[in-house]
Amino acid sequence: MRVYISADMEGVTGLVDAEDVQLRGRDYERGREMMTEDVNAAVRGALAAGATHVLVNDAHSSMRNLLADRVHPEAVLVRGAPKPMGMLQDLDGGFDAVLCVGFHSRAGTLGVLSHSYMGHEIEDMWLDDRPVGEIGFAHATAGALGVPVVMLSGDDAACAEMAAWDGTVVTAPVKYALDRFAARLRPVAEARKAIEEAAAEGVSRAAALARPAGGGAGGDAGAGAGGMTLAVRWQSSSVASQLVGIPGVTLRDARTVEVTGPAPQLFRLFGVFMRVASSVTGQHPYC
Repeated sequence: MRVYISADMEGVTGLVDAEDVQLRGRDYERGREMMTEDVNAAVRGALAAGATHVLVNDAHSSMRNLLADRVHPEAVLVRGAPKPMGMLQDLDGGFDAVLCVGFHSRAGTLGVLSHSYMGHEIEDMWLDDRPVGEIGFAHATAGALGVPVVMLSGDDAACAEMAAWDGTVVTAPVKYALDRFAARLRPVAEARKAIEEAAAEGVSRAAALARPAGGGAGGDAGAGAGGMTLAVRWQSSSVASQLVGIPGVTLRDARTVEVTGPAPQLFRLFGVFMRVASSVTGQHPYC
């Protein structure tokens, strides 16, 4: 069993504010410790369920957040940026399961630190006209690569968002949103136990599925491989006007661009979108 973990930070146990998750934030160093231990809980659960190889991708902001010397010794860590596939770097059809640790809900929802990739710059996103954020985009892309997402941890809004995309995914809520920067927290030990148990259950379910030749563990394998339409509404019309210089990208309106292709291709292209947006606006992702 080969297990892939994509680790974000906003949905980590105990973290509620930008100061917890931003480089140079006053509580960022403690946030890194909390993120590392949430990931380690997921690694332990995956190994307990029979994983023979676990790859962890540091998927937040600079992608240099996890404490490398404290990550579980049996996990391989992918660290640093830029990465061509960002939050899903090095994921391919040779994996059997994807675990999403520390994820958050999409822009416009009342979840802890909710946003879609670029803070306030991205107002909304759609896949085939269905509202989407980081959770749905990762789910669709992993499915197109032939690997099912089987587990997610984050706040209750993130867990609900994943359940709406795929009710078979095991979720572990580690906090309950009171507002965008406030939450009722589960006790740390209880939250980590929930992550570990959810990871073990998700990996066990993936192991029980018949593995198709040359692909992942079944489930949603192949979804989005034939082509989907991604649309992104930016706060700035200047971003949209620059992006239409990319072949295949068209305007839906003055601030919204769209492009059609296989989900993995769209996922990689979206990384280019963000780099263009950062250059045009001078605004890097807030988290």
